[in-house]
Amino acid sequence: MRWQSGVTRRTLLCNTAAGTAALAAGAIGAYAQPASKPPNIVFILADDLGYADVSCYGRRDFTTPNIDRIAARGMRFLQGYANSAVCSATRLALITGRYQYRLRLGLEEPWAGNPDIGLPPEHPTLPSLLRKAGYGTSLIGKWHLGALPKFGPLKSGYDHFFGFRGGAVDYYSHIDTRQKHDLWDGDVEVDKVGYFTELLGARALDAVNSYAKSGQPFLISLHFSAPHWPWEAPGDEAESKRVAGTSLRDFDGGTQKTYQRMIEAMDAQIGRVLEALDANGLTDNTIVIFTSDNGGERFADTWPFTGKKTELLEGGLRIPM
Repeated sequence: MRWQSGVTRRTLLCNTAAGTAALAAGAIGAYAQPASKPPNIVFILADDLGYADVSCYGRRDFTTPNIDRIAARGMRFLQGYANSAVCSATRLALITGRYQYRLRLGLEEPWAGNPDIGLPPEHPTLPSLLRKAGYGTSLIGKWHLGALPKFGPLKSGYDHFFGFRGGAVDYYSHIDTRQKHDLWDGDVEVDKVGYFTELLGARALDAVNSYAKSGQPFLISLHFSAPHWPWEAPGDEAESKRVAGTSLRDFDGGTQKTYQRMIEAMDAQIGRVLEALDANGLTDNTIVIFTSDNGGERFADTWPFTGKKTELLEGGLRIPM
């Protein structure tokens, strides 16, 4: 078990950028030399998860055994930072490898209602570069980098997309903050019954099994909406009906217990993905990363720091990684 605690934000970003470039270059080289198989990548992103919201970072009132397993078998960063205290800017930096404010999307989130705000399809991205290197690429979960018809995951390097395009959806009705249905399979709007975290886990499981069968190296971006509001856990259909027809807001409803159960549900789905990697013999050749897009919000545990999402204090930027 290896632990790393002395990583500055600058060092981490530089190393991540260098590692991404090396990974793409290495994958191309691997195709020239079939004996070397490029590593698969599963990038798991929570939404608004606080620094101490998982047990291996200090949470004591519940456990996250599957997230902890990733840390125990790899590396836990104790000075991990998100690029921004809000989600679209961080996601833009992640997918492009650039300082997010070089693009307009980094300054103004797409939910502002402007259809011209989004990630330009012609811009190189992590999935587009990996796809050129022979990878299969899938985004499962949250996009939030611009709306159709100009922007979308399939326009920016992903072969497959299942999830939502906006900033938040109800976990059962899959209705967004504008009171519009927001669940997509590719560029086709679909209706699915079920708790959203579990739907994402099931689709990620299918993706792992499909890539394992094909033998193609893959990038799976598993971007959960949990534990972002609305505050709904498995079995909370009644709460979903209560807030139906209202503008979803972080101050409406919720308890610490509900928030806890939302994280536990996400951890359970991560466990299913890890088991699928094991069952298909992919674990030893797969890079698995878990982190959060920014600091925690209303019910989050950001101990020992102050601040929360949207704030440039430690609690708004420092995240489990």
